[in-house]
Amino acid sequence: MNLIDIGANLTHDSFDHDRADVIANAQAAGVAQFIVTGASREHSPMALQLAQEYKGVCFATAGVHPHHATEYTDECDAEMRALLAHDEVVAVGECGLDFFRDFSPRPAQRRAFEMQLQTAVDIGKPLFLHQRDAHEDFMAIMRNFEGRIGPAVVHCFTGTREEMYDYLDNDWYVGITGWLCDERRGQHLREIVMDIPANRLMIETDAPYLMPRTLKPMPSSRRNEPKFLPHILEELAKERGEEVAVTASNSVLATKTFFRLP
Repeated sequence: MNLIDIGANLTHDSFDHDRADVIANAQAAGVAQFIVTGASREHSPMALQLAQEYKGVCFATAGVHPHHATEYTDECDAEMRALLAHDEVVAVGECGLDFFRDFSPRPAQRRAFEMQLQTAVDIGKPLFLHQRDAHEDFMAIMRNFEGRIGPAVVHCFTGTREEMYDYLDNDWYVGITGWLCDERRGQHLREIVMDIPANRLMIETDAPYLMPRTLKPMPSSRRNEPKFLPHILEELAKERGEEVAVTASNSVLATKTFFRLP
């Protein structure tokens, strides 16, 4: 199917012993390309390294997740900008706000988010965004950059219908993960994913997190992998009332357009 996983944390240490096999197995399952998430000062350079090793197959983002916001110093900002100068790094982020866990103080989260938005303005690359339980603050900060930032995707979307409409009203993209397959937490997503325009919808695993709970048989390792992206696609297509091939081709086109992939 030549799918693209827009959110794969392939630098995670759970892949250290078999990363090449994970990529090969995903490709055999129909996942042709990967956007490797850079979510910290440590892992963003690793994402670039992986993109350089798997040129044309892996691409990278460079940024600092709100969980690590306290590490976003001026020196860190300079490091992220240097990474973003590489063609293999196709988006700024993962950046945003997370008030669900509050692993970093909220003022630090807001500052790191604003600095990375300014980086996106200066460099002109798309935004790979995270938002959890912080919608009002998130939207307020984004409004401060209205008209200056380029394309943006709210990745791993798990929010409400109203939040999704706010994103779509700004012409932002939405990334759907295996959260859709979670009968405990994702049922509301099944009721709203058909409202996402085809040219604003992308798919992702967020591996090694968010194993789709509807997989049968359930893998014993509990480690999510990009090879499970076709399963998420099938669940998504079913809820949208589309043929799998239609959802696949539309998501790939949206992804290539957004990240400016060859």
